[in-house]
Amino acid sequence: MTAVSTMIINSLIMTGEKSIGGTLTSNESEYYISRLNSMMDSWSNETLFIPYYSVTSFGLPASQGSYTIGVGGNFNMTRPIRIVDPCYIRDLDGNDTPLIILDEKAWGGIVDKNADGSYPCYMFYDSGYSATSTGTVYFWPEPSASLSTYINTLQPLQNLSTVTTNLQLPPGYQRAIETNFALEVAPGFISISPELAKIAKESKAAIKSTNATAPILRLDYGVSNTMNSNILTGP
Repeated sequence: MTAVSTMIINSLIMTGEKSIGGTLTSNESEYYISRLNSMMDSWSNETLFIPYYSVTSFGLPASQGSYTIGVGGNFNMTRPIRIVDPCYIRDLDGNDTPLIILDEKAWGGIVDKNADGSYPCYMFYDSGYSATSTGTVYFWPEPSASLSTYINTLQPLQNLSTVTTNLQLPPGYQRAIETNFALEVAPGFISISPELAKIAKESKAAIKSTNATAPILRLDYGVSNTMNSNILTGP
């Protein structure tokens, strides 16, 4: 594990702001961790920089089709950046039924959004911020009995509370964070060398290449008339 302070100092050594063996003052610690969190928050919007998906299960009571999601919501978890495939419904016998994730336009095209059914087969995630900073997950049709859902989410990158926080990072992340953070804090202080800019770009690209997955193509339900059709298995 690596301390956040060590990573910040490594970045500042690259910019010439610190020398080897240097330390951070309290004011520097407060400023640089704020800047580092700002960079990491921005990177949370880059899907391929998020190292893994999180699968979480929640109960679905009968005749309820919408749930808030986020800290303190019906689905009490960190508010996700996105909900992604695969997501599914599990019944009391342990059988799973896949869910198709709809975008806003497709969800808006459903006329009776409160329709009851045996199992939900579609879901829509409205990630819009609210006063409580929660999103909303909708299921259609509403379940006729209590079920469970398993949702796959992209979570924001970790927010760092102090410079003494120790990070357990996947391979390649420390180099990418340190070199790119050097670029982040350099403007207004020094000019970055082309060599450092090249390393920062390549280290970030290497992580995205590792995290990229091959998509599974699925036919539109209106074309296939089978909600589970995909390019690998067929109807």
